[in-house]
Amino acid sequence: MPNIAIILRQEILRLARREARSQTRGLRKTAAQWRRDIAELKRQTSKLQADVVDLERQAYKDVLPKVTEADAEGVRFKAQGVTAQRKRLGLSAASYGKLVGVTAHTIYKWEHGVARPRRRQLAALASLRSLGKREAHARLEKLGANVAPKKA
Repeated sequence: MPNIAIILRQEILRLARREARSQTRGLRKTAAQWRRDIAELKRQTSKLQADVVDLERQAYKDVLPKVTEADAEGVRFKAQGVTAQRKRLGLSAASYGKLVGVTAHTIYKWEHGVARPRRRQLAALASLRSLGKREAHARLEKLGANVAPKKA
């Protein structure tokens, strides 16, 4: 014969679970809706971020000088020349890289003779030779770059 205390305990647990489920059913539906809303917002956010990246790229194309590989004909590259040009403009490697369309690390490698620019980049470097400080800073502002003076 089963123990009445065990049966009573099991019945109380069953009824308590049933009651808890009925009271939390609405909360579950609400939480599921929130999860769907959050997922939709994440999708929208990622799409908008991709749009921002595309617009930034377009802005770079509009501000950077229009150069072709043919412009690089007869242009010589010298690592010290890049350093001198950057210092003359008073720019950091990151800012100078934004003007050329490359990263600060690439500028560093060029200045230290570890790497050489490609023809298109060489043409961009050549187009910056006639640039003055004011015009360089103006172009950087158009690009939306924080124009910080180079660190000595």
